[in-house]
Amino acid sequence: MNERTARLRQESLDAIPSLSPERAELITAFYREHLGKHAIPVMRALAFKYICQHKTIWIGEGELIVGERGPRPKAVPTYPELTCHSAEDLRILDTRPKTRYQVDEAMIRVYEREIIPFWQGRSLRDQLFQTLPQAWHDAYEAGVFTEFMEQRAPGHTVLDDKIYRKGLRDFQADIACSKALLDVEKDPEAEDKRAQLEAMDIACEALILLAERHAAEAERLAAQTTNATRAAELRRIAEVCRRVPAQAPRDFHEALQYYWFCHQGVITELNGWDAFSPGHLDQHLWPFYQRGLKEGSLTREGARELLECFFVKFNNHTSPSKVGVTAAESGTYTDFANLNLAGLLPDGSDGSNELTDLLLDIIDEMHLLQPSSNVQVSRKTPDATLKHALKVIRNGYGFPSLFNADAVVEEQLRQGKSLEDARAGGCSGCVEVGAFGKEAYILTGYFNLSKMLELALHDGLDPRTGRQLGPHTGAPESFRNVDDLLQAFEAQTHHFLDIKIRGNQVIERLYATRMPAPFLSVLTDDCIRKGKDYNAGGARYNNTFIQAVGIGSLTDSLSAIQQLVFERGDLALPELVSALDVDFEGQEVLRQRLLNKTPKYGNDDAAADDLMVRVFRFLFHAIDGRPNTKGGAYRLEMLPTTCHVYFGQVCQASADGRKAGEPLSEGISPVQGADRSGPTAVLRSAGKMDHVKTGGTLLNMKFTPGLLEGEGGIDRLHHLVRTYFKMDGHHIQFNVVTAAKLREAQEKPESHRDLIVRVAGYSDYFCDLSLELQDEIIRRTEHDTFAQ
Repeated sequence: MNERTARLRQESLDAIPSLSPERAELITAFYREHLGKHAIPVMRALAFKYICQHKTIWIGEGELIVGERGPRPKAVPTYPELTCHSAEDLRILDTRPKTRYQVDEAMIRVYEREIIPFWQGRSLRDQLFQTLPQAWHDAYEAGVFTEFMEQRAPGHTVLDDKIYRKGLRDFQADIACSKALLDVEKDPEAEDKRAQLEAMDIACEALILLAERHAAEAERLAAQTTNATRAAELRRIAEVCRRVPAQAPRDFHEALQYYWFCHQGVITELNGWDAFSPGHLDQHLWPFYQRGLKEGSLTREGARELLECFFVKFNNHTSPSKVGVTAAESGTYTDFANLNLAGLLPDGSDGSNELTDLLLDIIDEMHLLQPSSNVQVSRKTPDATLKHALKVIRNGYGFPSLFNADAVVEEQLRQGKSLEDARAGGCSGCVEVGAFGKEAYILTGYFNLSKMLELALHDGLDPRTGRQLGPHTGAPESFRNVDDLLQAFEAQTHHFLDIKIRGNQVIERLYATRMPAPFLSVLTDDCIRKGKDYNAGGARYNNTFIQAVGIGSLTDSLSAIQQLVFERGDLALPELVSALDVDFEGQEVLRQRLLNKTPKYGNDDAAADDLMVRVFRFLFHAIDGRPNTKGGAYRLEMLPTTCHVYFGQVCQASADGRKAGEPLSEGISPVQGADRSGPTAVLRSAGKMDHVKTGGTLLNMKFTPGLLEGEGGIDRLHHLVRTYFKMDGHHIQFNVVTAAKLREAQEKPESHRDLIVRVAGYSDYFCDLSLELQDEIIRRTEHDTFAQ
């Protein structure tokens, strides 16, 4: 980093996350005046334009890439039309002990006086909760599944390369062509499409206006400064903002700024969860980089400086705050924007280039939480590129994560995408796959697998609340073998999947009709051609994900029951269930036997792994291909983020020896500490899952730093990754840290503020995590050898 970017980085790290009422006040004022006067898509676009016209423009000292979500760095706007915070929510966010959002009393008064009275009952969340059936509410409150789109807009959206070829004026021309082709006599949806296309056109105009306001502010600052160098930089910023996004970018600087304005547009329009991502950044910027170097208008040092300024902008953007229980429990500022590096080109050739290495160097040197990063590793990815990524990983930040680009392509081909679209796609947010710039891929919330087994063992009764939550599927004494138990588990799972999907359909329809995203639709093929919104099936591809959590805990519980109850007959199933009901009180010997003397997933043990495969196949057939409301299908994903901690809190003790309230396993990783046969055994177990049938799987591993020292350590890790990907594994990521260091950070957090760890599909500051999550990461097996 040079002096400029080192200073900007430090300013970003020092900025205190806060909530800003500005967007809430603007959209409330607009809706109060215009409610009911326009078609809903047009209303949404005009509201977006109003915000772009009136929001504060921030250009920080020394910045080269400009634009903030709020009125200053890390000042987070709220979205009351979607989710209206209560005054209590705001006070919780201001006072929670970790990942606090600063909220002043003036904002709370604004909310109590203006925001809450107008949006109470009008917000989409209020409408959803009034519409969703009681069975959904009962399951949600019991911890069977979590909310997702119920309080934040669809996200996990990634841009392709279209903006580097076309300006928004070009998109407006495409919109005009689509409007001209509308046939009111033959198409009953023509007027709806006209409104949607008009909204897209307004949204384009809104972002151009926002850029012009930045240009004017840069010119104003240039006229005021006495520093000639900074004045020239500001005039260049103004020139860039006059050019993009209205027109296609001509150079490296304009390309970065164009993307950043689009990023601003998407997350200003709605609080997309998770954020918005630029896709294959190294590939998209490569023509501008090559041309700039050849023409002499760009140097490698200049490109690096611009990219570092670009990284700082991501780090300035903390995620929108949550509400209700989630406001108290959600423990990260991360907005999950994710850079895809390397991978494949649409023609199937290697996608890595000189910019891949430059970006890896920047990731290593800046080690910011955001943007998140991953390397797409194909058979054609050079070993040097993968080893470069592994050397960054070795430094212990938990990033970049690694994805199997060949498996990602296969996964998308199985979903019916074209080969070119699949190759140009990749991963967003945490681990989910999508066709970049062409797909609405919607995460709908986490599903608690261990809770399904708990209900199966209690004939559908929730032992935590004493309520008959699920269907009657048989008392424990009625199960003659593990097949009978699995049949009950499957019946419970089918029942609650049906409830969740029925709820999802309600949510998707409400988003389609009441909360369109016209600007995001402009950026997504084929919304303009169809005249349909991103949230209403306008995208070329439309997948909806259900994220299953706890397959390791579920597998080990089934394995213990199979061995001790049905094979050896050491105790009857009702006796085991009684022990679980009292959290093993007075039965520690039994608990230790369950923990240490039964087959465990993650050790290449056929008895346990076969159960994992059986459960996975059931889940796949229960979810995959079910229709959603947008002409697409449901897909299975194996991703927890941090929900394995919450799900553990709503589950009693389990048959793998886990005590009540403790976290479940995360992703497709083994239960914390259960993988005792070395990392190769973990990969052999995980590789038995058919990853190509999923929309993404997440595998976490932890190594001691000493194991990866020198070229030998990198070579061994390189072979480990290549081997797992030859087994069609989807994803792998690493923590490189000792449990002793993590415990020291717990005891002396003030001395370890910069310690970054991999949590699930993202990295975070260890000291910002909840105690439960810190303990869960510490308990993960610490591999200090590659083979047992």
